[in-house]
Amino acid sequence: MNITIKRALALCLPAVALGTISLASLLNAATPQRIKSHEELQVYDTPRIDPATAPGRPIFEQNCAMCHMGGVPKAPSPAFLGMLPPDSIVNSLTHGVMRSQGANLSQQDKIALAEYITRTPYDSYKRPAPPKVCTGTAANFDMGDTPAPIGWGRDNRRFVPGDVAQLGVGDVPRLKLKWAFAYPASNRARSQPTLAWGTLFVGSQDGTLYAFDPDTGCTRWTTRLSAEVRTAIVADPETKRLYFGDLLGKVHALDAMTGKELWANRMSDHADATITGTPTLGGGLLYVPVSSLEVVQAGDAKYACCTFRGSVVAVNPATGEEVWRAWTAGEPKETGKTAVGTLILGPSGAPVWNSPSYDAKSNRVYFGSGENYSSPADLNSDAIFAVDARTGKQIWRTQLTANDAWNVGCMIGNESCPTENGPDYDVAASPLLVSTGPNSQMLVVGQKSGQAWGLDPETGKIAWEKRLGHGGTQGGIHFGMAAEGSTVFVPVNDMADTYDARVYDENQRGAGLHAVDAATGKVRWFARAPSKCNGAKFCDPGISAAVTAIPDVVFAGHLDGMFRAYNSKTGAILWQTDTTQPMPSIDGGTVKGGSMSGPGAAVWKGKVFVNSGYGMYSHMAGNALMVFAPEEAAKPKPTAAK
Repeated sequence: MNITIKRALALCLPAVALGTISLASLLNAATPQRIKSHEELQVYDTPRIDPATAPGRPIFEQNCAMCHMGGVPKAPSPAFLGMLPPDSIVNSLTHGVMRSQGANLSQQDKIALAEYITRTPYDSYKRPAPPKVCTGTAANFDMGDTPAPIGWGRDNRRFVPGDVAQLGVGDVPRLKLKWAFAYPASNRARSQPTLAWGTLFVGSQDGTLYAFDPDTGCTRWTTRLSAEVRTAIVADPETKRLYFGDLLGKVHALDAMTGKELWANRMSDHADATITGTPTLGGGLLYVPVSSLEVVQAGDAKYACCTFRGSVVAVNPATGEEVWRAWTAGEPKETGKTAVGTLILGPSGAPVWNSPSYDAKSNRVYFGSGENYSSPADLNSDAIFAVDARTGKQIWRTQLTANDAWNVGCMIGNESCPTENGPDYDVAASPLLVSTGPNSQMLVVGQKSGQAWGLDPETGKIAWEKRLGHGGTQGGIHFGMAAEGSTVFVPVNDMADTYDARVYDENQRGAGLHAVDAATGKVRWFARAPSKCNGAKFCDPGISAAVTAIPDVVFAGHLDGMFRAYNSKTGAILWQTDTTQPMPSIDGGTVKGGSMSGPGAAVWKGKVFVNSGYGMYSHMAGNALMVFAPEEAAKPKPTAAK
């Protein structure tokens, strides 16, 4: 998803120290919205390497820069490489895809290179032993537990029906922590858990995919890949395969029973392309949203911005081969030069941060786009698209906010900022196709502007609009809404300081959870987010993470680390827990969460599974996977015989 990743890379970007722009200038730019400190944006719990003086710098410049600084389109940019764990880089140079390039480097050279790119001292990076491997009956998959077509990648309404949830509203107040797991060497947890075949599948920051026994936390298998698992895991009941996207823009297909990788394909030739929205399975195809971090490269006033174009790619799930591609932004062309003589290319951007929504009845795919990265802003940014699921041909497009072009140059005040200068109001959450009557539907859309929209799914015509918050670059509606029947549950972030130098009416601050009538946009109730922050650093009470609904209950993770269950009829809080408090981990240590952003909860057979921790862009770090289940009622003591 878009909000934090594209800002956070403006700071954790080794590329800025790779000879084009200094980290100090990025962090200390004299602008109204200037960033106060490195730690304010990215939270680390290990020492950091100074890239300006690191021994690996000349090694990178002599051996890597030619390709990874734009010379080879498919070579990941340093923005991505800097988010990898250092041992992944060393392993790639020794045994992986870069082994031929690393053949002439000593082991110490590889380590120095990894330290320079990631800014992490190699010796400080400790990967704990993997969780206990399952034995006996715990090692068995439940083949009768067919994955339900719910959640990101199957049905983006994020509603878990009662026969799957097996958790009643009366059970929720008795939820207690059953077990927790500490993702190794992580300060964030951004992969949505998925339950299928009696197994919990989830990915991690270091690129490991886990198949856990939901009851005990032992592992049936683990598979480590090259980059952070960024999306939900999509389980295909027919092929028993798992599909997901990673930070480097690859889609992976794994055998769900063994963890063996069956194929992996990068979805774009652009060096800065990534996948933030979950691929969607439907109609015999896998629909993959493509976004990018080129918006960050414009932090360098000498960078010719921009050439990336957002798209949705339909691939053959059996092979990963592209079937069609639906572009968002028009093809970039030279449009002029900045005041310092750097080329301007546009239109560009309009990334697709969200998971596409597939409708089998109409055979259509719906998705939303983000802002343009450079001038001119075109008609494709901050828009909703409907395309034919078989061909990708555009059926209609509706723009919600016009003239939105923005990049990191605007945040630091350099010449790369487009003339439009934002407002950066991406369509961040997946559009939801909601039934509003026996023969009527509404496409409900959430935007970072703080607005919710209702569109006619047949024509794209706007039926209603409702402002729920003040919005902003970190305001408004972020990762995902949920729907139960004709009610849509809309979480709003609306941080007190959205870091975009704009002044908002405090009376419009909508941080909390809204229940909206899909047919009319009428707000049925609003539960304002209570705050426990008391001035704590990196703490905000709003809801950035996707919410999840079950009958009569909505689960929501807050940026202050509170995980709450709301009554879906009234908005009353039924239960809550503070995920920032230390918890025992199944590996024998302790774990704690942080800000809850990105993925939401999964509910299955009486258990609730959720991640906590988002150590990026002024949010609290954490690395917790937690499993909750109702505590059994105390049995009455037997009465002594008389």
